[in-house]
Amino acid sequence: MRILRLLALLLLTLPAVAQQGGMWIPSLLKGMNEKEMKSLGMKMSASDIYDVNNSSLKDAVPHFDGGCTSEVISPKGLLLTNHHCGYDAIQSHSTVQHDYLADGFWAMSMEEELPNPGMEVTFIVKIEDVTNQVLEGVSLLKSEEEKQKKIQENISKLTNSLPKESWQENMIRTFYEGNQYMRFVTETFKDIRLVGAPPSSIGKFGSDTDNWVWPRHTGDFSLFRIYAGKDNRPAEYSKDNVPYTPKHYFPISLGGVKEDDFTLVFGYPGRTQEYLPAVAVEQIVNVLNPAKIEVRDAALKVADSYMRKDKQIKIQYASKYASIANYWKKWIGETQGLKQTNAVAVKRAFEKDFLARAAKAGKTAEYGNLFNDFARLYSEIEPYQLSRDYFIEVALRNTELLTVGYRLYQLEQVYNARGEQSFNDRRNNTVASLEGTYKDFSKVVDEKIFEQLIELYATKSPKQFLPDVLKNKDYKALTQEIYSQSKLTSYNGVKELLQGDAKQVMEKLNNDKGYSLVKAMATAFIENVNPKYEELNLEIAALQRTYMKGILELSPKDARIFPDANSTLRVTYGKVKGYEPRDAVYYEPVTYLDGVIEKYVPGDYEFDVPQKLIELYNKKDYGPYGENGKMPVCFIGTNHTTGGNSGSPAIDAKGNLIGLNFDRVWEGTMSDIYYDPLICRNIMVDIRYVLFVVDKYAGAKRLIEEMKLVDVKKK
Repeated sequence: MRILRLLALLLLTLPAVAQQGGMWIPSLLKGMNEKEMKSLGMKMSASDIYDVNNSSLKDAVPHFDGGCTSEVISPKGLLLTNHHCGYDAIQSHSTVQHDYLADGFWAMSMEEELPNPGMEVTFIVKIEDVTNQVLEGVSLLKSEEEKQKKIQENISKLTNSLPKESWQENMIRTFYEGNQYMRFVTETFKDIRLVGAPPSSIGKFGSDTDNWVWPRHTGDFSLFRIYAGKDNRPAEYSKDNVPYTPKHYFPISLGGVKEDDFTLVFGYPGRTQEYLPAVAVEQIVNVLNPAKIEVRDAALKVADSYMRKDKQIKIQYASKYASIANYWKKWIGETQGLKQTNAVAVKRAFEKDFLARAAKAGKTAEYGNLFNDFARLYSEIEPYQLSRDYFIEVALRNTELLTVGYRLYQLEQVYNARGEQSFNDRRNNTVASLEGTYKDFSKVVDEKIFEQLIELYATKSPKQFLPDVLKNKDYKALTQEIYSQSKLTSYNGVKELLQGDAKQVMEKLNNDKGYSLVKAMATAFIENVNPKYEELNLEIAALQRTYMKGILELSPKDARIFPDANSTLRVTYGKVKGYEPRDAVYYEPVTYLDGVIEKYVPGDYEFDVPQKLIELYNKKDYGPYGENGKMPVCFIGTNHTTGGNSGSPAIDAKGNLIGLNFDRVWEGTMSDIYYDPLICRNIMVDIRYVLFVVDKYAGAKRLIEEMKLVDVKKK
């Protein structure tokens, strides 16, 4: 068996498996991609995946609430996405008396489905290349600032002028670092209702310990429904709205998966940086990631200590904690993966080969100085980038008093720039939106987080950019002073600060100790850091565009060069596959409910298990969803995914739904920067586990009955 596994891993280095990896534009799959997918076992055509004139898979894959992916799984607009994608909505409907996070939620009729104000899902109707129109007149300009301004003017003009239906929108996005532009025609639905969610002990089983880890045993799913006007078009929430009738919805396979099965993942990956030069990757590994990891590590330890002691705080901070922990752990795995795979050395070797190809093509004058220029610019930008990361992590993401204070600082800037009328408009919106923020705010928790992070900020970020108010301070005393005196520690306090005319508000704000600190930090950042950062970043972006142009121009015709992710609809394909993360360790590609029970710790924050699930397990009562007396839970594949692919459908060779993407393995999180088929794996919930939980655990058979189940059992 050991020899067979080594042989399988050896085969991963051959061209057939090099066909995996990449995030491809669905409208451009005909040709190389279609051939590759069929060689991996796909039975569909490229037109089955993307078609403008006929129903296709793309019509069942909407962008979920701007950050995740989802899929339509019934003719009545039933929508499946991850539990963590629906987490905010589940939390917002939860109270101590009705804790849907702890107990789950299941609407047993459409009348019980819960509306979610502000939630949206967006479908892609059409994709087309508009590169020539966007770049018209750009080459005649000299400076990078002028070029970018012209590009934005062209994009704005095209967005407003290109034809679409009245209920649709045009969206233009850049690809290949500005060497290509694509137009997306979209439809956005705004009446999305919560239908079902398992308890967190299923939907978040393993929580932060198992996050980014394989083997995984998490039923990470939730169910929503799209409602539309009676004309089946997008409409604001109304009791008169009806379930949306989709152009396409996914049949659901009961056949399961086995090693080497073809898998296609469709979704909206957020951001990758696959073509960064070696010097940039080196900076991420050695400087930037360690700083961000340290900040979030401190914030998480504080929040966790309070969440374990107080149920109300646990509810308030559940979503925030998960959000902070997600990329904290990802950055740790990413750094380790980049080191383990020698990504910097691999990129340096590629750059050496690139220069040789440029010389052979007579392009040394155009491309020969690229990497010297990259080295110079990344050296110059490092202190500015580091200072920026500290400001964002401490002031904007992990300390709520500072985050609120920064919003009020922006309010002051509106007043200074646009006058009192604009100030009043923004003030009203700010007051309204902050109510939700303070609903989940704990002064006690935030004060302790502030104490930890403000000291890190003052002692670890580049000192030349620090405001005087943070130099050589007793940070514990500073914390006590601010949290005992600032009105930013409560919603009523903020409302009091914002009462009165603009001048009165400005006076009160600037006399508040919390606000004064935020203002000093923000002013130092905006005046001393951001201008130079933006200047250098613009130069780097221009250089990166030239580098990408060179890669496209000098690479062989059969080179697999895909555009970086940018939250637009993409296809990634691969196979169900185990992997060997380190010597003498091999991971099988499928996990089972047995593993849930093995990890079970009664009453534990992360590994508790509902009693009913234990009873179903003991009886082996899996209905039609089990396999050989076992209940499959999750599986892994070689699909190239990233943040934004959460909730993406995992699709079999014939277009049936077999799973739900929700994570990556820790060893392979560096795939945002460098994809290695040996260890990069995406993690998916087996669709049969989803059906089992909905049917046997929750008893929500009405939902099963509106789906189309396809029994294609493996032989």
